[in-house]
Amino acid sequence: MTVKISITPSGHSYDADPAQTVLQSALDAGFILPYGCRNGACGTCKGRILSGDFDLGDFQDKALTAEDRARGYALFCCAKPRTDLTIECREVGSLRDIPIRTLPCRVQKIERPAEDVSILYLKLPANERLQFLPGQYIDFLLKDGRRRSFSLANAPHDDEFLQLHIRHVPGGQFTDHVFGAMKERDILRLEGPLGSFYLREDEKSGKKPILLLAGGTGFAPIKAIVEHARHHRMERPMTLYWGARDRTGLYLDDLAQEWTKTIPGFKYVSVVSDNPSEDKWQGRIGLVHQAVMADLPDLSQHQVYACGAPGMIDAARRDFVGHCHLPDSEFFADSFTFAADSQPA
Repeated sequence: MTVKISITPSGHSYDADPAQTVLQSALDAGFILPYGCRNGACGTCKGRILSGDFDLGDFQDKALTAEDRARGYALFCCAKPRTDLTIECREVGSLRDIPIRTLPCRVQKIERPAEDVSILYLKLPANERLQFLPGQYIDFLLKDGRRRSFSLANAPHDDEFLQLHIRHVPGGQFTDHVFGAMKERDILRLEGPLGSFYLREDEKSGKKPILLLAGGTGFAPIKAIVEHARHHRMERPMTLYWGARDRTGLYLDDLAQEWTKTIPGFKYVSVVSDNPSEDKWQGRIGLVHQAVMADLPDLSQHQVYACGAPGMIDAARRDFVGHCHLPDSEFFADSFTFAADSQPA
């Protein structure tokens, strides 16, 4: 038995298996809906169900509030159809021709730019390349069936190796392995590219200035976006605000400083939330999104790309839209979230 799911306003429709989520059945049918974590934690895939019966599935309350549910919203990564549905959401058309693949990879090199940050360089099999958009991520497929998601830090044109920035989470199953037993030439399995966080280059985006907001290793997909823009000689002004707890968290600060000298129209502001006396930090102190608001009180003509901890993402979206006049449709985010029942990374 199948049901029919219709998407508005695009007018597209597809047949779906009721055992699959709305999102998964859409992806299988070749229609890309916005999504991020795929486990009911981030809210990126939130959309409205206009008609039909459905099961909400398992989700986190902060991603889908009681008010959202009362207004007919669901998380498409969790919701499953019981009958034909009509849903309301935007589609991500430019992802449609990029296949999601499962591939083996080899750890080519491991760098440690900071005590708690590893940069992995992954080599795919000979003659294989992963097509992706700047800002997307991949999942590692672990032997116990679990997944671990990490953003791609290299731009699509620079694809000899896939580059990932991984912060150590003490007690985390995967990151303890990365910082302990992992060695060069280890073999892993990955799936990707995933996610709808990527640089928009359509006519609607025009020449809008780009605001890049990174927290910690949220710098990884931002790096991919910047290097893609530089490679294609994009003329849109870019400003990067990178926040961390202390200066060691700005683990590639020299690279960001270099961009200010080599990319026309590029600006960089670094912010730390803690300032121990031994750091001798002379830069900005506080919350990184508040530094943006102090410098750019009017974001009405900007596009924002933000990646970092959920608290930072939530606060930035709320305050940029509520106080800085940013259109909600111009805020694109990748939030580091875990499923409600998941273990640390």
